[in-house]
Amino acid sequence: MIRDKFTDAIAPLGHTDVEAIGAINEILGFHIRLAHGACLRHFTETFTDLDLTQKQVSVLWLVDDHPGIAQTDLAQRLRMDRATTMAIINRLQAKDFLRRDRSDKDGRKQALHLQPEGIEMLAKAKRAIGEHEAWVKSRFSDKEVRQLIELLSRIHE
Repeated sequence: MIRDKFTDAIAPLGHTDVEAIGAINEILGFHIRLAHGACLRHFTETFTDLDLTQKQVSVLWLVDDHPGIAQTDLAQRLRMDRATTMAIINRLQAKDFLRRDRSDKDGRKQALHLQPEGIEMLAKAKRAIGEHEAWVKSRFSDKEVRQLIELLSRIHE
């Protein structure tokens, strides 16, 4: 039997563990941080061979869904600052995953498009995300997944 190497990171606390942690166990932010850490570790492990970060995958995915999207619109949709967005786009462009063109709608803006290499990498990334999502969702029922998305959305919206 293969042991899930992330089980320890997300395993529910036993009675003695709660006592060892103390009152912080009642802090919602503490549990959100632990859940985020477990998800990030699993994502990183799943994406090791692809050499992509979560933000880079998000950029590729959004550009694929919205060919010609402007950098500023991309940053806004992903809730990232301009400098971070530009750095990510520069890295993806250096890997020949995307290109910048002058926007047809507004000559002051740059329109982003996936290159063939970016389309291929995004397909691989989507398969890896499928694996990662299956791992995360396996802890919940379908109804709980929908509810969790709704609840977490209240925090970040």
